[in-house]
Amino acid sequence: MAGNVFVNGTFDILHPGHIALLKFARSLGDRLFVAIDNDDRVKQLKGEFRPVNNAFTRKIMLESIRWVDEVIIFSYEEDLDSLVMKIRPKHMVVGSDYKDKTVVGSRWAKHLHFFDKLDGYSTTKTIQRIATG
Repeated sequence: MAGNVFVNGTFDILHPGHIALLKFARSLGDRLFVAIDNDDRVKQLKGEFRPVNNAFTRKIMLESIRWVDEVIIFSYEEDLDSLVMKIRPKHMVVGSDYKDKTVVGSRWAKHLHFFDKLDGYSTTKTIQRIATG
């Protein structure tokens, strides 16, 4: 049995980079758990005009992706750590931009994987393109 896989993030405006990450993560195990930041946390992390899509909408969108088995909304780093502790994933996947950073909850996962983001895909860049026309 390959075990549980855990991913977390904002997943505000879904794009092919998100899909590639989720597909890769699911390939590592039997069940993919996706934790998403609640709206207040996104606002704190990304700025006052984020999220574009509220947590309920983001959850619905992620649940419709065939590689995702469960989506959980969290509020604080402590919540995230507790969630990973409860799930005890065999694999945890994060963006490669976290290679030199502390990954919350990673101590509860057997394996930590870094996913290289796809060039050209970014929610922030998408929002900037929309804003500037």
